Amino acid sequence: MRKLKNSELGRLNVAEFKEIKKTPLIVILDNIRSLNNIGSVFRTSDAFLIEKIYLCGITAKPPHKEIHKTALGATETVDWEYVENALSLVKKLQKEGIFVSSIEQAENSTMLQNFEIEKNKKYAVVFGNEVKGVQQEVVSASDNCIEIPQFGTKHSLNISVSVGVVLWDLVKKIRIQA
Repeated sequence: MRKLKNSELGRLNVAEFKEIKKTPLIVILDNIRSLNNIGSVFRTSDAFLIEKIYLCGITAKPPHKEIHKTALGATETVDWEYVENALSLVKKLQKEGIFVSSIEQAENSTMLQNFEIEKNKKYAVVFGNEVKGVQQEVVSASDNCIEIPQFGTKHSLNISVSVGVVLWDLVKKIRIQA
């Protein structure tokens, strides 16, 4: 086996990325403190052709050198918008017919592996603060909560890890439906 060179990977350039059909999935970051986590979310969203990222509350916005350090240019490819209030955003998206799921440990949550995708439906997933998680008012307004199963002694994952796990699972399910 031989590792592939970057030139052999067939990656899109920025213009091609902007034009290609995106995965009908929106990421909402609610009060994320770490600039490195924000950059990682951009990079993961680029990898999975995520339609858009909303940055809410205290979540920092590009351009910022600490975001750029982990995003590696993904802030130039993935569409993003700052919206101060995550709850208002969730309600707006729901009025547009978008199904909103908070990624949180909550009563009656659906385990990620059991969450089913409906064909031709658009989804948004909300990821919360590194310490406090998704705000309760946002959890309450969401259409459901998705929980990542965990089997060890810890009760949480780093937000950038959670985004990677959830997006991979949902993108895989969405692409199977397409």
